[in-house]
Amino acid sequence: MPNRVCLVHYHEIGLKGKNRATFENQLVNNLRRALRGYAVADVRRVSGHLLVTDESGRVSDEMAAAIARVPGVARVSLAYLCSLSEQEYCGAAVKALSEAGEFSTFKVHARRSSTNYELHTLDIHQLVGGVLCDAFPDKKVEMHNPDMIVHVLVVQGSVYVYAASQVGVGGLPVGTAGKVVTLLSSGFDSPVATWMVGRRGAICVPVHFSGRPMTADTSEWLCQDIVNALEPAGIIGRLYVVPFGERQREISLAVPQSLRIITYRRVMFAVSERIARIEGAKALVTGESLGQVASQTLENIAAVNEVVSLPVLRPLIGSDKQEIMRRAEQIGTHEISSQAAEDCCTLFMPRRPETHARLDAVHEASSLPVSFVYQDEPREMRAHHSYLGPRKA
Repeated sequence: MPNRVCLVHYHEIGLKGKNRATFENQLVNNLRRALRGYAVADVRRVSGHLLVTDESGRVSDEMAAAIARVPGVARVSLAYLCSLSEQEYCGAAVKALSEAGEFSTFKVHARRSSTNYELHTLDIHQLVGGVLCDAFPDKKVEMHNPDMIVHVLVVQGSVYVYAASQVGVGGLPVGTAGKVVTLLSSGFDSPVATWMVGRRGAICVPVHFSGRPMTADTSEWLCQDIVNALEPAGIIGRLYVVPFGERQREISLAVPQSLRIITYRRVMFAVSERIARIEGAKALVTGESLGQVASQTLENIAAVNEVVSLPVLRPLIGSDKQEIMRRAEQIGTHEISSQAAEDCCTLFMPRRPETHARLDAVHEASSLPVSFVYQDEPREMRAHHSYLGPRKA
């Protein structure tokens, strides 16, 4: 029986021209890391695809699902690896179509990357199509919109046959777009923003601003759960936790009530930029959506941006809450973010926050004695990363 392998398809990488090999090699490395828990025999490039083989010769559906979650993967196909024997790959086509699920119509799509094979693609169509018509007499051939397509790919002296494919997350391989720092809360928005930037090839270093010691550490553990949920995609770096509650109290006592949120966010951005310098990150990422809350108006965004020199990426800026929550369900963070937890976002909140802040008023508030963040040594912030201590029941 032919071996069962995974053919990994990509779309955007194929458009990279002279840099294509760099992106392919990065995706190969990422797949090897993502599949460390499986008995993988090899991951290598094969004529416009990546080939993943298992030591047993029978790649599992679970391994295919893990591959589909890796950014850069457009589709994953469980294929049969056959020799050039017509009998062998025709038999594999029958098996592949029988395993593909319910269908009424089908067609055969053949392609040759090896021109030294004597059969033309049209000959392969007729040969495999005839065998399938005999094997499935109640099914019809439909050339334009079939329910199922049986692919026959002739490459380097071998034939790969597959019918069903699983859709991947697409995008670019993580590690090809540098590193960013993401402001991560336990809510819906920032995990989705983190995933979207990671899907474009960036390594994401999450920074969570906790309300400690004014609140419990529940939000910190939820953020750790979010990090664990995103980990299979390979997009997450180390998690930094910044205890921010005491600093918020100082700000709330020194800054006009209407400007508290803007001042909180200016301080958070300044701290995040310091961490970005430590990590060698080139941008900050937030989960802001235009007009969703008081701090996300154009004037307030500009007032917060002013405090940092790094670019600030906002991948959700044009998304509404329903779109964000649907995406959270897709990436596996929705259930975690649905859990209530007090964090710095709910601490010392004003009754009437400013929605259209004037920069002169913001500058005046910033000149008040809350400059502690800019005097902290990087190692003091670094000390709060990763380990949270024993989880409380």
